[in-house]
Amino acid sequence: MELRHLRYFVAVAEEGNISKAAQRIHLTQPALSRQIKSLEGEIGLCLLERRANSFQLTEPGQTLLREAREVLSRADLALERVRSSGAVRHLRIGYAPSLTFGMLPSAIQRFTQIHPRVRVELSDLSSTGMMDGLNNGTLDLIVTAVSESSKSVSWTTLCQQEIKLVVNHDHPLAGLASVKPKQLHNQRLLLFCQSEYPEYWQAMNAWFKTEGIDAKVAGQYDGITSLIAAVEAGLGAALVVERTAIFSGGVLLKTLKPGPKKVCIGVGVSTAKEPDAFAKVFIGELLTTAQTLGK
Repeated sequence: MELRHLRYFVAVAEEGNISKAAQRIHLTQPALSRQIKSLEGEIGLCLLERRANSFQLTEPGQTLLREAREVLSRADLALERVRSSGAVRHLRIGYAPSLTFGMLPSAIQRFTQIHPRVRVELSDLSSTGMMDGLNNGTLDLIVTAVSESSKSVSWTTLCQQEIKLVVNHDHPLAGLASVKPKQLHNQRLLLFCQSEYPEYWQAMNAWFKTEGIDAKVAGQYDGITSLIAAVEAGLGAALVVERTAIFSGGVLLKTLKPGPKKVCIGVGVSTAKEPDAFAKVFIGELLTTAQTLGK
């Protein structure tokens, strides 16, 4: 029995019709029928219960179908690994530093131990830059806030993070254990750029409206590093996810009561094509890391 015999049998079982299966695997119907009968003869069991215009899998046939699928899947994976072992592969990832700290380094470390010949390429991009990268094929996956409005991205949720108020040690609100929305009236607020982080702006504006906050936007920034630097310099307070605390010891995180809706952080792939085996493994490592950090 060879792998091709298993492929023939799986095609017949999945199509439920000899003629359709023959078209799928590019054989003539008589030739395929002979191959199936030969397989039954070698096994010594009836795999298909023939009827006038159809057939039904026997119990041995159902068992063979399950086993054959597993064997073929493992054979295909082995072949892919052999082919990839001779060449360096690339996994291109777009990410948001403020959302992925702690998750991304750990996942990369474990992934490269499993696949040392896959080169992980990281791009620190805005949310619009990441979406563009997925759509034009320059990125394989992105790790950022889940965008429910994007139909071209398939998301896997990693975790949820609260939005916090970030202030420096000299800010008028620095001494409070928590901050109420009304206390942000007339405060200078620093936000991410609207053009590059549209989902962030929509979420913040929705919260401002719900809580009746007359937002005084004192600056817009293209990344977390410049935003935190502005907070440290006393230019205002910022609204960011709680992971931002790791970027500087010169700022304080304040809980907002009530605060904006939690940010859902996830890993996204393009719906235009199936992610390859390496991308799937990396997503699995991200999930494992997120679950570990959440404990």
